[in-house]
Amino acid sequence: MSGLNPGDSFPADVTFSYIPWSEEKGEITSCGIPINYYASKEWADKKVILFALPGAFTPVCSARHVPEYVEKLPEIRAKGVDVVAVLAYNDAYVMSAWGKANQVTNDDILFLSDPEAKFSKSIGWADEEGRTGRYAIIIDHGKVTYAKREPAKNHLEFSSAEAVLKQL
Repeated sequence: MSGLNPGDSFPADVTFSYIPWSEEKGEITSCGIPINYYASKEWADKKVILFALPGAFTPVCSARHVPEYVEKLPEIRAKGVDVVAVLAYNDAYVMSAWGKANQVTNDDILFLSDPEAKFSKSIGWADEEGRTGRYAIIIDHGKVTYAKREPAKNHLEFSSAEAVLKQL
Protein backbone atom coordinates (compact mmCIF):
# COMPACT_ATOMS: atom_id res chain seq x y z
CA MET A 1 0.00 0.00 0.00
CA SER A 2 1.33 3.45 -0.72
CA GLY A 3 -0.23 5.77 1.77
CA LEU A 4 -3.77 6.72 2.50
CA ASN A 5 -5.90 9.00 0.34
CA PRO A 6 -8.90 11.22 0.98
CA GLY A 7 -12.03 9.08 0.83
CA ASP A 8 -10.29 5.96 2.16
CA SER A 9 -11.54 4.37 5.34
CA PHE A 10 -9.04 4.44 8.18
CA PRO A 11 -7.72 0.86 8.42
CA ALA A 12 -9.39 -1.52 10.88
CA ASP A 13 -7.55 -3.03 13.83
CA VAL A 14 -4.88 -0.30 14.14
CA THR A 15 -3.38 -0.53 17.61
CA PHE A 16 -0.70 1.69 19.10
CA SER A 17 1.12 1.56 22.44
CA TYR A 18 0.48 4.39 24.86
CA ILE A 19 0.92 5.60 28.44
CA PRO A 20 -2.00 7.78 29.55
CA TRP A 21 -1.01 11.06 31.20
CA SER A 22 -1.72 11.31 34.91
CA GLU A 23 -1.07 13.91 37.60
CA GLU A 24 0.74 11.45 39.87
CA LYS A 25 3.02 10.36 37.00
CA GLY A 26 3.46 13.91 35.70
CA GLU A 27 7.20 14.18 36.35
CA ILE A 28 9.44 13.31 33.44
CA THR A 29 11.32 10.77 35.57
CA SER A 30 8.22 8.76 36.51
CA CYS A 31 6.99 5.90 34.34
CA GLY A 32 3.47 4.79 33.71
CA ILE A 33 2.49 1.42 32.32
CA PRO A 34 2.00 1.12 28.55
CA ILE A 35 -1.43 0.03 27.38
CA ASN A 36 -2.87 -0.72 23.97
CA TYR A 37 -4.58 2.20 22.28
CA TYR A 38 -7.14 0.82 19.84
CA ALA A 39 -7.05 3.72 17.38
CA SER A 40 -9.52 2.31 14.84
CA LYS A 41 -12.12 1.81 17.56
CA GLU A 42 -11.35 5.01 19.53
CA TRP A 43 -11.50 7.19 16.42
CA ALA A 44 -14.50 5.62 14.67
CA ASP A 45 -16.85 8.44 15.70
CA LYS A 46 -14.39 11.31 16.16
CA LYS A 47 -12.54 13.94 14.18
CA VAL A 48 -8.83 13.20 14.53
CA ILE A 49 -5.48 14.63 13.48
CA LEU A 50 -2.71 12.04 13.47
CA PHE A 51 0.72 13.41 12.70
CA ALA A 52 3.78 11.22 12.55
CA LEU A 53 7.49 11.87 12.65
CA PRO A 54 10.79 9.97 12.54
CA GLY A 55 11.56 10.15 16.25
CA ALA A 56 11.07 11.73 19.64
CA PHE A 57 13.66 14.26 20.80
CA THR A 58 15.02 14.77 17.28
CA PRO A 59 15.79 18.27 15.90
CA VAL A 60 12.94 19.17 13.50
CA CYS A 61 10.41 17.19 15.54
CA SER A 62 11.33 18.84 18.85
CA ALA A 63 12.09 22.35 17.59
CA ARG A 64 9.14 22.80 15.25
CA HIS A 65 6.74 19.93 14.60
CA VAL A 66 5.37 19.19 18.10
CA PRO A 67 5.64 22.78 19.47
CA GLU A 68 3.57 24.10 16.56
CA TYR A 69 0.76 21.65 17.34
CA VAL A 70 0.93 22.59 21.05
CA GLU A 71 0.74 26.28 20.14
CA LYS A 72 -2.12 25.85 17.64
CA LEU A 73 -4.16 23.44 19.77
CA PRO A 74 -6.87 26.03 20.63
CA GLU A 75 -7.37 26.81 16.90
CA ILE A 76 -7.45 23.08 16.11
CA ARG A 77 -10.04 22.41 18.84
CA ALA A 78 -12.13 25.36 17.57
CA LYS A 79 -12.39 23.50 14.22
CA GLY A 80 -14.07 20.58 15.96
CA VAL A 81 -11.11 18.22 16.30
CA ASP A 82 -11.65 15.72 19.12
CA VAL A 83 -8.24 14.04 19.17
CA VAL A 84 -4.75 15.21 18.24
CA ALA A 85 -2.13 12.46 18.28
CA VAL A 86 1.55 12.35 17.46
CA LEU A 87 3.04 9.04 16.37
CA ALA A 88 6.63 7.79 16.26
CA TYR A 89 8.35 4.42 16.29
CA ASN A 90 9.86 5.12 19.75
CA ASP A 91 8.49 2.99 22.58
CA ALA A 92 5.65 4.21 24.81
CA TYR A 93 8.06 5.19 27.63
CA VAL A 94 10.00 7.55 25.37
CA MET A 95 6.81 8.98 23.86
CA SER A 96 5.38 9.57 27.34
CA ALA A 97 8.57 11.35 28.45
CA TRP A 98 8.53 13.43 25.28
CA GLY A 99 4.98 14.55 26.02
CA LYS A 100 6.07 15.59 29.52
CA ALA A 101 9.14 17.37 28.11
CA ASN A 102 6.74 19.38 25.92
CA GLN A 103 4.54 20.11 28.98
CA VAL A 104 1.53 18.44 27.40
CA THR A 105 -0.95 17.35 30.07
CA ASN A 106 -4.38 15.72 30.26
CA ASP A 107 -3.91 13.94 26.93
CA ASP A 108 -4.33 17.27 25.07
CA ILE A 109 -2.09 15.62 22.50
CA LEU A 110 -1.69 11.86 22.61
CA PHE A 111 1.91 10.71 22.34
CA LEU A 112 1.51 7.30 20.69
CA SER A 113 4.07 4.64 19.89
CA ASP A 114 4.01 2.81 16.56
CA PRO A 115 6.05 -0.25 17.67
CA GLU A 116 8.51 -1.25 14.94
CA ALA A 117 6.69 1.32 12.74
CA LYS A 118 4.11 -1.41 12.05
CA PHE A 119 1.30 0.98 11.06
CA SER A 120 3.58 3.27 9.03
CA LYS A 121 5.03 0.27 7.19
CA SER A 122 1.51 -1.08 6.54
CA ILE A 123 0.62 2.10 4.63
CA GLY A 124 4.05 2.36 2.99
CA TRP A 125 5.00 5.50 4.95
CA ALA A 126 7.99 4.32 6.96
CA ASP A 127 11.39 5.80 6.16
CA GLU A 128 14.36 3.95 4.65
CA GLU A 129 15.65 3.07 8.16
CA GLY A 130 12.31 1.48 9.03
CA ARG A 131 11.18 4.32 11.28
CA THR A 132 7.93 6.22 11.14
CA GLY A 133 7.84 8.65 8.24
CA ARG A 134 6.80 12.30 8.61
CA TYR A 135 3.17 12.66 7.61
CA ALA A 136 -0.26 13.90 8.69
CA ILE A 137 -3.68 12.30 8.37
CA ILE A 138 -7.06 13.82 9.17
CA ILE A 139 -9.70 11.23 9.98
CA ASP A 140 -13.35 12.26 10.27
CA HIS A 141 -15.60 9.54 11.69
CA GLY A 142 -13.48 6.75 10.20
CA LYS A 143 -12.90 8.40 6.81
CA VAL A 144 -9.61 9.91 5.72
CA THR A 145 -10.15 13.52 4.57
CA TYR A 146 -6.46 14.51 4.27
CA ALA A 147 -3.28 12.47 4.09
CA LYS A 148 0.14 13.76 3.05
CA ARG A 149 3.64 12.47 3.52
CA GLU A 150 6.65 14.76 3.53
CA PRO A 151 9.07 14.13 0.64
CA ALA A 152 12.17 14.17 2.90
CA LYS A 153 13.02 13.52 6.55
CA ASN A 154 13.71 17.15 7.54
CA HIS A 155 10.98 18.58 5.31
CA LEU A 156 8.08 20.10 7.25
CA GLU A 157 5.32 21.49 5.09
CA PHE A 158 2.37 19.14 4.49
CA SER A 159 2.27 17.72 8.02
CA SER A 160 2.72 21.00 9.89
CA ALA A 161 -0.07 22.24 12.15
CA GLU A 162 -0.47 25.25 9.88
CA ALA A 163 -0.95 23.09 6.76
CA VAL A 164 -3.33 20.72 8.52
CA LEU A 165 -5.40 23.58 9.97
CA LYS A 166 -6.06 24.79 6.42
CA GLN A 167 -7.55 21.37 5.60
CA LEU A 168 -10.07 21.37 8.45
